[in-house]
Amino acid sequence: MLSTAGCGPSRPEAGYGLEAPVQHYRFSPYTFNGGTVLAIAGEDFCIVASDTRLSEGYSIHSRDSPKCYKLTEQTVIGCTGFHGDCLTLTKIIEARLKMYKHSNNKTMTTGAIAAMLSTILYSRRFFPYYVYNIIGGLDEEGKGAVYSFDPVGSYERDTFKAGGSASAMLQPLLDNQIGFKNMQNVAHVPLTLEKALQLVKDVFISAAERDVYTGDALKICIVTKDGIKEQTVQLRKD
Repeated sequence: MLSTAGCGPSRPEAGYGLEAPVQHYRFSPYTFNGGTVLAIAGEDFCIVASDTRLSEGYSIHSRDSPKCYKLTEQTVIGCTGFHGDCLTLTKIIEARLKMYKHSNNKTMTTGAIAAMLSTILYSRRFFPYYVYNIIGGLDEEGKGAVYSFDPVGSYERDTFKAGGSASAMLQPLLDNQIGFKNMQNVAHVPLTLEKALQLVKDVFISAAERDVYTGDALKICIVTKDGIKEQTVQLRKD
C-alpha cells in the first residue's frame, strides 16, 4: 500500500509559519430537497397532500414542484427526499404498473402497489433511494388506506401519516386531532371528508410558518370511489 505521508515539503500558509489545512472534497450522491407529504384515510376516502417547494440548503429551485404522483384511479403516492430519486422511483413504479396491467388485464390494487414498492426499495438496500414514501388510496373494500415506508422497504398500514421536513410538526397534531392519543373523555367520532380537508389545510399553513423547506402552495389529492380530485391552496412564499 502506498502512503503519501512525509513524501513532500509542507506548504506554509501565506503570512504564517503553519501548515495549510488539508481539504478533502467528497462527492455525495444524495441531496435533501425538502418538502412535506401527508396522507389521511377515512371510511370511504383518502387524502394525500404535499407542498410544492423544491429547495436545497437556503436556495429555492422551484415553487411549483408538487410531490404527489397519481398511480391509478384509486392510488396516489407522495414522495419526499432527494428529488432525483423521487422521479426515478415513480417512473419505475409506473412501468411496473403498465406491465402488470398488460399481463393480468386489470389494475393493481393499493395494497398490491404497497407490497411491490416494498420489494423495489429492498432490492436497493445497499444503495437505497433517498426517498420517504407514503401511499394513499382505497383498498379492495373501498375503505381509505395509508401505507408509510422507510427508505429500505419496511412499511405498515396507518390511518394517518406525515413525512418529510415538517413531519415532526405535523405528526403530533395529527395524533391529537385524529388519533386522540392520550386523551380522556373524548368522543371518537368518525372523521368526515370536510373535517379532514380543513385539518390538512390548517397543519400545512402552520408548518409553513416554522419550516423553511415547506411553503409556496399546497396540492391536495382527494381519492374517492368516483376517482381523484385535486385542490390547490396557496401558502406563504417567504
